[in-house]
Amino acid sequence: MENAPPKRLWEHKDPSSTKTFQFKEHVETKFQVKLQDYEQLRQWSITNINQFWEEVWHFTGIKASNAFTKAVNEDAPIFPRPEFFEGAKLNFAENLLYPTCNPDENSYAVIEANEGTRSYITWKELRERVRQCSIAMHKLGIKEGDRVAGYVANHSNALVAMLATTAIGALWTAMSPDTGAHAVLDRIQQIRPIILFADNAVAYNGKVHEVRGKLKTIVAEIPQLKACVIFETIPDYEIDMSDIPVIQGKAYSHAEFVQSVTDEEKLNFAQLQPDHPVYILYSSGTTGKPKCIVHGAIGTLIQHKKEHVIQSDIRPGDRLFYFTTCTWMMWHWLASGLASGATLVLYDGSPFRPLDAEGKGELAMPRLIEELGITHFGTSAKYLSILEQKEVMANKLVNLGQLKAIYSTGSPLAPSTFEYVYRAFGPDLNLGSITGGTDIISLFGAPSQISPVYAGEIQVRGLGMAVEAWDFQGKNVTNTGEPGDLVCVKPFPCQPVMFYGPDGDKLYKKSYFETFPGVWHHGDFVRINPKTGGLIMLGRSDGILKPGGVRFGSSEIYNVILEHFAEIEDALCVGRRREKDTDEVVVLFVKMAQGATFSEELVKKLKEIVRKELSARHVPGIIDKCPDIPVTINGKKVEVAVKQILCGTNVRTSASVANAECLDWYRNWNDVHSE
Repeated sequence: MENAPPKRLWEHKDPSSTKTFQFKEHVETKFQVKLQDYEQLRQWSITNINQFWEEVWHFTGIKASNAFTKAVNEDAPIFPRPEFFEGAKLNFAENLLYPTCNPDENSYAVIEANEGTRSYITWKELRERVRQCSIAMHKLGIKEGDRVAGYVANHSNALVAMLATTAIGALWTAMSPDTGAHAVLDRIQQIRPIILFADNAVAYNGKVHEVRGKLKTIVAEIPQLKACVIFETIPDYEIDMSDIPVIQGKAYSHAEFVQSVTDEEKLNFAQLQPDHPVYILYSSGTTGKPKCIVHGAIGTLIQHKKEHVIQSDIRPGDRLFYFTTCTWMMWHWLASGLASGATLVLYDGSPFRPLDAEGKGELAMPRLIEELGITHFGTSAKYLSILEQKEVMANKLVNLGQLKAIYSTGSPLAPSTFEYVYRAFGPDLNLGSITGGTDIISLFGAPSQISPVYAGEIQVRGLGMAVEAWDFQGKNVTNTGEPGDLVCVKPFPCQPVMFYGPDGDKLYKKSYFETFPGVWHHGDFVRINPKTGGLIMLGRSDGILKPGGVRFGSSEIYNVILEHFAEIEDALCVGRRREKDTDEVVVLFVKMAQGATFSEELVKKLKEIVRKELSARHVPGIIDKCPDIPVTINGKKVEVAVKQILCGTNVRTSASVANAECLDWYRNWNDVHSE
């Protein structure tokens, strides 16, 4: 535990003007309580969870056709997940397309940008495009509960397809086109989608990348598919629709798909139960196939509106940007910005394009902030650390006067990078280093407008989120400053409504509630500063890999090795992140088969195949040979023990390791490769 106090970097100049303060004042007045600061407000929110979530509903403006009777039963356990907002009827897409703040229909709902072009879409235009797409889907027979998939980049057509899907009451899931066919099928074959939306091609880093080959492989393996709808994402890039093997239907261009919709047909928003499913996201596939995590309408909507309006002070007309793909939960977080009246900036491409006259791209995103008037800019910790290493002083080269906040997630933000952001982007920004995850489609660690920013710390635990740090014996170490597992001890609405599939209930319980029975166990290793209330992220406490903020499971790597490398007997894939590191590095240890040789040629081939079969993000940063793989008495690989050795947080006992002596080899390897 560090003894030196963290450096205070920021406080809001006028906290009383913020929505965070106004919400606190509202609670004080209505419930006759005095709350001195943010943490006292949070304590009230987790002590009075029914009253808190009722007030969030009204304060942020949730649109519903039927009122609720109560937000939640305060006596209900966190598992099984309790019902939220019983009695209400609403539609997720309606809340995003027709927010209660009622923006001018001719103002911009979306600004679409890529490495070279811009497109401005009004609220009126967005609603019309969703109307056409949703009615066309309905005519194809799509109904409540059906699954709709996207193999799409981050653009307005992806947003339209999602809104059209959730207007009907169908479930939306999406993956980025840079994902390999094998990884896509591992996920969507489990949910059996009826329609697949896809791009004709994508552009990245100045080059066009075709997706036709992967798309044909994917479509051929989804026998129940009725339609594949192709967006003309890259103009004039032709795909022969008859070449896409839709077994029970056909492939359409987007224009062909919506051409039967008439002007007289109206968009219908299905009024559904609050917990009706809207999104399917996927676990990392650490063991077996990725699990299909289903998120409900009200949990996603009210949690995002709380985080946008109350925690982040996002106002109607603000311009919200997040550098993300449609795979990542942050895309869903970004999309919900519509419900607060914000203008979404959807960017697809490299964050380092276009290049300037000197062939450099470090100012591409700062210039985009200036050009489009972005007020809230979200990115990865990795991106900010790259700018820091290159000493890019953005505010000296472009005008960032309208920028109110920078959000960073995906991996922990180093203390030095905190200080860099305030030097390079401006002293008056709320630097929101945030943490949450796919499992909750939102945040545990959030911004606050009435709390300071300290170097190296996530500002606060989110309102309504009863987050604590527990040691491996289940002892609460929150107030001691000791490291522990991040847990949540009371119900919250963005808990998944279920896992999709026949073993969903069993997998749900195993994923979150077996480590500490009756308590949500998130899988992050954290320390909570008792003096500031800030969170310090110490990495994952499980086998999930998260380089550059991109989550995936070791089994995806193992599957590729099994398919392509007979000369490798076994392998162990873990993430390494030490205190001095700015990002997690994927380390792959391979145990060679008898008589086989480990070589640089093998390493090169392995990296090439992982890149081809999965994605560039999956490629291990370090590949080395090892004499043995630690396993339990049941033969299960012990990834966590090796990960903690490599990260320098070896706090677990190794009693469960059948061949514990081999851990000494990994300790020696780590000592040798400490630099």
